[in-house]
Amino acid sequence: MRRRADDHWLVHGDNGWRSRLPVRRWHGPAEPAVAALVARCTGPTLDLGCGPGRLTMALTRAGLTAVGVDISAQAVRLTRARGAIALQRDVFAPLPAEGRWAHVLLIDGNIGIGGDPVALLGRCHDLLRPGGTVLVELEAPGPGLWRGQAQLAIQATTGGARLGPPFRWARLDTVAVAGVASAAGLTVREVFRRDHRWFGELTTDRRGAVDSLH
Repeated sequence: MRRRADDHWLVHGDNGWRSRLPVRRWHGPAEPAVAALVARCTGPTLDLGCGPGRLTMALTRAGLTAVGVDISAQAVRLTRARGAIALQRDVFAPLPAEGRWAHVLLIDGNIGIGGDPVALLGRCHDLLRPGGTVLVELEAPGPGLWRGQAQLAIQATTGGARLGPPFRWARLDTVAVAGVASAAGLTVREVFRRDHRWFGELTTDRRGAVDSLH
């Protein structure tokens, strides 16, 4: 019998709401939805919160200049082990080629980094060149914008659970993204769905947005 991996959950501190984290997916090969994201990238791309690096590697294999950024040393090691480039850095710390990236990725819930989506998207704006885009994974329509404290909970296969220290986090849905993007100096070009997941393409170009649901 194959041993199950430990279950990882993200737990909201204010209401106890929790969601399972797809850790196995993060450590696996790029899933079909990633192909739709890679296809929208045509130039140098930053993968913020890259984790084990499956997106960074997918971008690299597509022939793009791609750099993963993660605060975790282990995540950076795993990304490099795949053959991709990664930096151990806070996303708000100085990064190479600021203002010259064509695309920035915030996938797998990474819009929550720092607990302030306006500040995070504003940081992405500063990293992008004129006309650049942010590809961000969003919640399905409904919850709007949530900001607060969260904790990582690990339910072990042997029983019992470990709860990590609290940290600031956020969630953003397909409806609330327009206002948040605007406050960060970005425009929603498109909201789209792939494999039961929702994504937004935001741009620094504010000359007429096309906001569509697919």
